[in-house]
Amino acid sequence: MELNEIIAENLKRLRTERGLSLGRLAELSGVSKVMLSQVEKGESSPTINTLWKIATGLQVPYTQLIDIQATKPFFVPKAESALVDDGKGYRVYHYNRAEGSRDFEFFNSELDTGASFTSEGHGTHTRESLLVTAGELVLVLETVEYVMAEGDFIQFDSSRPHTYINRGEVMTVFTNIVYYEG
Repeated sequence: MELNEIIAENLKRLRTERGLSLGRLAELSGVSKVMLSQVEKGESSPTINTLWKIATGLQVPYTQLIDIQATKPFFVPKAESALVDDGKGYRVYHYNRAEGSRDFEFFNSELDTGASFTSEGHGTHTRESLLVTAGELVLVLETVEYVMAEGDFIQFDSSRPHTYINRGEVMTVFTNIVYYEG
């Protein structure tokens, strides 16, 4: 099943379960009703930030939009993980399936040399734990830059905008867990 089909099915299911119209979800998420309709029909490939906004509006973890619903343990090779690519040198792979009781998401991200990505935030009451596993990462939180090398770890409030930058000479790889606090 293609990622757009998965997103379309999940968006429709989650919106319907909550009794939300497209108009009401547009108000809650800040994503236009037209865009929501296109995503729900599988006619649009939403950006990473658009998916985060929709997830925030629905008050669900991001992966509940992009994961096939599963209840059994499973093995996911990288080649079969869900990939979201911004087309500008930033790729995000996620490995855990959405579950109603799970309050975190697990991602592995790649940032090409010279690339950057700004997240608008992951919704209220979210914290991110990030571990650099290869290369060097500059994490910008408000006006503070954290220069992180392989093996460095940081935890921060991810409800606010933050930027990942690779100023190094090799691809940066980092693992991040987004935790949704009560």
